[in-house]
Parts: sequence; structure tokens; C-alpha cells
Amino acid sequence: MITVHHLNHSRSQRVLWLLEELEVPYEVVKYERDPKTLLAPKSLQQIHPLGKSPVITDGELVIAESANILEYLVDTYGKGRLAPPAGTPAYRHYRYFMHYAEGSLMPFLLLKLIFAKVKTAKVPFFVKPIARKIADTVSASFVTPNLTRHLAFLGEHLATHTWFAGDELTAADIQMSYAVESIVDRAGDLEVSPKLKEFVKRIRARPAYQRAVAKGGPVNAED
Repeated sequence: MITVHHLNHSRSQRVLWLLEELEVPYEVVKYERDPKTLLAPKSLQQIHPLGKSPVITDGELVIAESANILEYLVDTYGKGRLAPPAGTPAYRHYRYFMHYAEGSLMPFLLLKLIFAKVKTAKVPFFVKPIARKIADTVSASFVTPNLTRHLAFLGEHLATHTWFAGDELTAADIQMSYAVESIVDRAGDLEVSPKLKEFVKRIRARPAYQRAVAKGGPVNAED
């Protein structure tokens, strides 16, 4: 039996969604973030030394990292579903976006979140103007231009592809969902393509997605 060690408001929601799409039996063990630090509890270290989510167990196997987990589940239980045939253009897109999500896109989203928190952090009054200046400068000169480039790229890709790999939903869409939902829900001053908004609307309408949310909770915490 597959066990998903699920942290609230985390990437492990993607694992639940994939399992629901594949209709593979699993159980969920839930973990709650520290309400002040938002960090995962130390009890997750009993499952994997890094104490991070997502992580699953399948028998004696312990598998971590989002793309690694999704690929393992598709390869082991997919029976040809949610992955295009190898060697096709769709497969090349599939492999690219499976790794692009965390390797290229998420670092800039995390930087945007970090510098937003720097601006609102409780610090001595004489430090606050300096912290805000640094956060604004880095955001304006580095984070925002890079995110703008990524959002344009994603919008252009979805203008010619129904899903990230092509005409059919694949695990690459599930892998991309966490970042894209974060963008659409919390874009702030960024210009978001209507195609990204349509993508989020489509995935949230899927019964398997809705079952995953019912079991694991909403994807993103409220601001």
C-alpha cells in the first residue's frame, strides 16, 4: 500500500492528485506546518532524513522529491496513462516540464515570497528602511524581470498546446500545477496570461483534483 506523508499547503498535494487520476489505492498520513515558522514538523525526519514533503512509502521503498515521486508512480502504476509515448514531441515536452517546474520556475517564486516577507518582517525601526530598500532593489532588478520572462514563455506555450505536453493531461501538468496555481492566485504586480488562468480553471474542474483537495486540503495557504 502506498502511503503519502502529506504536509498541509504543500507540494505533496500533487501526489494525491496523481494517485486519484490513476485510481491507485493509497493512505494519507497528515502533518501540520508550524503556525509561526511554517516549517514542516520534525516528525517527517522519521520518514526521510531531510524531513521534507512530499515523500511517499511503497512497501519498504521511501521516495522523495516531487518529480521523482510522480515519475515512479506513473512508471509503476500508470499502465501507459499520464505519460506520452517515448520518443514523441509530446514526451520531450513532458520530460522538460517535469523538471522545469522545480528547477527553473519555483526558485523565482520562492525569491518573490522571501523578499515580500522581508518587507513586512518585524525588525528594529532603523533597520526596516534598509531591508525594504534591499528587497525592492533585488525584486525590481532580478526577480520580477525573470518571472516576467517565465510567465510570457508559459503563456506562449499554452497558446499552442492544450496541456503542457500536448493534447492530453499528463503528470507534467500535475507537476506544474503547484507553481502555476501560486502564480494565478498571488500574481501581485505580475501580468498573468489568460492561458495560465484557463489552465488552473481546467485542472480545478477535474473530479480527481477535487477528490485530492477533499482528502489533503487546499493547495495554498491563505495570505
